Amino acid sequence: MTSCFNKYINRIRSSEHISSFFIPALLAGFMFFTAACEDPPGLNGKELLPGADFVTIGAGLLPVESYTMYRDSVSSSQPSVSYLGSKYDPYFGTTTCEFVSQLRLGSSVGTDSIIVDSVKLFMQFMNVSGDTASRHYLRMSEIADVIYTTSTYYSSQTVPLTGFTIPDVELPVLRQDTVNSVKLVIDPDFGKHLVRNTDMLFHSSDTDDFRTYFRGLYFQLISPENPIFLTTSLASSTTYRNYFEIYGKNSTGGTENLRLLIDAVTTNASYNLYRHDHSTAQTEKKIVHINDLTIKDTLTYAQTFNGVYTRLILPTLDSIKASPEMKNISVNKARLKIPIYYDNDLYSRTTLPATLYLQYLTTTGHRHYVPETGTYFYNGSADTTSALAADDVYNLNIASFVQLYLDDKADTILPKLELSVLPSAIYNLIMRANDSYKPVKFEFTYTKF
Repeated sequence: MTSCFNKYINRIRSSEHISSFFIPALLAGFMFFTAACEDPPGLNGKELLPGADFVTIGAGLLPVESYTMYRDSVSSSQPSVSYLGSKYDPYFGTTTCEFVSQLRLGSSVGTDSIIVDSVKLFMQFMNVSGDTASRHYLRMSEIADVIYTTSTYYSSQTVPLTGFTIPDVELPVLRQDTVNSVKLVIDPDFGKHLVRNTDMLFHSSDTDDFRTYFRGLYFQLISPENPIFLTTSLASSTTYRNYFEIYGKNSTGGTENLRLLIDAVTTNASYNLYRHDHSTAQTEKKIVHINDLTIKDTLTYAQTFNGVYTRLILPTLDSIKASPEMKNISVNKARLKIPIYYDNDLYSRTTLPATLYLQYLTTTGHRHYVPETGTYFYNGSADTTSALAADDVYNLNIASFVQLYLDDKADTILPKLELSVLPSAIYNLIMRANDSYKPVKFEFTYTKF
């Protein structure tokens, strides 16, 4: 684009006396010609500078470095959706998901002793995938620490336990790709353990209550054979779908029913756990370099449930920012085009994640969403309109970020971005990068005041 544009604008010398009519016409002509010309050559910051014969508009392709990164600990507090079970991918290995949650009393309970007859657990799984024909067991263990809705919990943290565990409960045969509501019979000893001190069966914000007496459960799914993967909601609800029901009698023989809510209206403290074992991937497909900024692979990766992600480094932005000739520029366009990799087996157009999200880094170590047209969506969907799947790309607009970076006088914003799929995405993503025959493109257009 630049080479064609320069030939065009060279005929028109920059002038302070260009009429107000001619400038818009020139800009319109620029947009027409840049759309028609070939891709510009790769440029560094200095080569982007407009020459004396140019009008004050510049365009070019800037280099991008891509690396596969991983951090095993991310905040996972108060999720609206939680997951149980495991998934396997020959490229990414094994991902296991679990969760921890408080229980909340569904109604007030008297201090009279309760004789427990039976206990049932009702759960609703919004989605089911994996080997539903194999046997799978729900395991629930009492946690030892009080947890709070105002505290931050992390996806890789250990869960201290008291030693009390409900005997594993076998799940019924579930249906794939649909909502499953189940009723499980729980060992009565769990109910007896809960009501052993009826004086603590209350909630209060002023003193120790049920949440300090019984602090919650750690939920796991055990699959001796092939794995299964379940999705459930912990979000507060007036229509309870996940709860325990304890059936019993009081000392006079009257009926006592005690409901313990997981998806209570007053939200319980909870957090998700994600375990990623990349070592189980197939040898020929395994990701070789993770967190290695010395190797520029031809592929990078983004994984569900806060697994690996891609770091994008924009190495020439700093020289553009430092150049006196590039002060006070306005970014018209800054777009990343990231080619998608298909293996003609597991990865195809049908497996593309619907949404990507992008964050930028600061010198303080914080991450912030790229401020385009929303927290997650900024034209980050895949472009699959080409006749050839090999030409598919993700388009990511980053003009606001680049302008923020160039205007940042304190130099706290870094020219580094992190590209991830949503933690709850169904599919992982593989992208071409660096010295691939279809590298990442960074299109940059600006106007100089």
